[in-house]
Amino acid sequence: MSFNWQTIAEQTVTGLGYDFLEVERGPHGLLRIYIDCLPGSAQQFITVDDCEKVTRQLQHVLDVEGCAYERLEVSSPGLDRPLRKPADYARFVGLDIDLQLKQAFGGRKKFRGTLLPYDSPERLGSSVSDDSDRWRLVFQDGKVSQVLSFSIQEVREARLVPVLDFKGRRFVAPPAESAIKDNKEDGAQDE
Repeated sequence: MSFNWQTIAEQTVTGLGYDFLEVERGPHGLLRIYIDCLPGSAQQFITVDDCEKVTRQLQHVLDVEGCAYERLEVSSPGLDRPLRKPADYARFVGLDIDLQLKQAFGGRKKFRGTLLPYDSPERLGSSVSDDSDRWRLVFQDGKVSQVLSFSIQEVREARLVPVLDFKGRRFVAPPAESAIKDNKEDGAQDE
């Protein structure tokens, strides 16, 4: 049977309301699929439940289509999400990325800086075309800011710079019993 299992995987993932990033075939029959939240959706992160939902549907569809695999992994792209398509670049304008070029520019291939649209760095707040091929990277070279203009064809790899923020996960101790008791007493006196 001749079919394109990559297309089937992509249609299944997008049909469930997720962004299909890529699919990899690994050793020993491993089929690995990366998914993300759709741009502009209220959901910011892929959860374990999302991966489980996609896995169950993909298992069913791939079995029906006769796709041979030993193990299926569905995963988020991680904190250092790769940028592959023009829509990925447009989605993450204004964020810091690690960029590796195919050919050296100014004696180097690796850069870290802020991704901006090619046509106007001032357009950070406005919409950016999802099909643009030209971009800019603002980076520090010593104490001097530099701007690198590039096309997606010149990129070997581009990834988001991971941002770790544990502030939202701080443990908040429950109020002490004496504080609860004092509040109840204050409320009783006010009545």
